[in-house]
Amino acid sequence: MKIKKLVVAAALLCCGLSLSAIAQGGMEMAPQKPGAPLASPRKQAEASINGATVKVDYGAPSMRGRKIMGEVVPYTTWWRTGANEATLFETNTDLMVGSLHVPAGKYTLVTLPSEGEWQLVFCKHLGQWGTDRFEADDLGKVPMTKASLASPQEMMSIEFGNTTAKGTEMHVKWETTDVWVPVTFMK
Repeated sequence: MKIKKLVVAAALLCCGLSLSAIAQGGMEMAPQKPGAPLASPRKQAEASINGATVKVDYGAPSMRGRKIMGEVVPYTTWWRTGANEATLFETNTDLMVGSLHVPAGKYTLVTLPSEGEWQLVFCKHLGQWGTDRFEADDLGKVPMTKASLASPQEMMSIEFGNTTAKGTEMHVKWETTDVWVPVTFMK
């Protein structure tokens, strides 16, 4: 009888953890069929100027009828800035991202969304699942400029735009939100 109760308790715990992860947007709602495209596929963005390169690798979730800002992406809570594995930022040269000096290397990107100004965090800890947070390893954070998109964007994107001979802008876009930071190449 004790074993049966233990098995039932373990099953309920697993179900509770799965439902909690789904509610937080950490798991997909339906099981992934073998060979089917990922619900939140990996995407890349890149900008290059005179041999200096910056790359971002991220999971791109879709709205799928959900309210995103303030709900799937809650305000005043750290967000992995994408889906699944942590978002990876890599540069082969020193950069200024806003007012933050970012040495050449690899970093995890995390954002702190809000109804007003967002914060972008560069973390030196790599290889974690997207919801793991290692604040002790933060390189620093910078404010992001926020704007509205003219029409809703179904799939989240990270992209570079307004590129010049000295820099670019890194944009995170989803739903009707566009947040961005200036990126200046120091090479």
